[in-house]
Amino acid sequence: MHDTALLMIDIQNDFCPGGALAVAEGDSIVPLVNRLADSYPVRVLTQDWHPAGHSSFAASHPGAEPFSMVEMSYGPQVLWPVHCVQGTEGAEFHPDLRRDADLVLRKGFRPGIDSYSAFFENDHETPTGLGGYLRERGVSAVALCGLATDFCVKFSALDALRLGFGVTLIEEACRGIDMEGSLAAAKEEMATAGVVFA
Repeated sequence: MHDTALLMIDIQNDFCPGGALAVAEGDSIVPLVNRLADSYPVRVLTQDWHPAGHSSFAASHPGAEPFSMVEMSYGPQVLWPVHCVQGTEGAEFHPDLRRDADLVLRKGFRPGIDSYSAFFENDHETPTGLGGYLRERGVSAVALCGLATDFCVKFSALDALRLGFGVTLIEEACRGIDMEGSLAAAKEEMATAGVVFA
């Protein structure tokens, strides 16, 4: 696996039990992720990093309910509870997560556009720079773990494929939100696209 990077997606307090946008059992993956990190030469932590008042927050749209949908200039967008605001405890990595990564990539910091994927903003055009970084490091494949399977992990996996990387999902080290069957749909979409499940 000398040419494979481990992408550890958004393992942050707000996505763990007790957080503002908690994923069920989100904290249970931390020991496994910590063990996996030893097996990969390139390790990347991604961090949701929203400014206060971000356009993806339901609170930024008067009368809107969390988890409702709205049309943005770049397409449909789920409106989320306020989460992972820059500099808050909720935006910090889970306290037990190893931090000895090669790169910490912060995403979702542009006020007017959300960013699920580690590779692109939600317009699917604005790059985060991760693709170029991995190529410069000689990486040709990525393995993904983290939160949440059906959103940030899925979009990162599909974008990695689109950029020509081999993609493996370490299913045991992921947890999903599962909004109205979104978890099963995400797995099917990833499998159809060519993601390998490990």
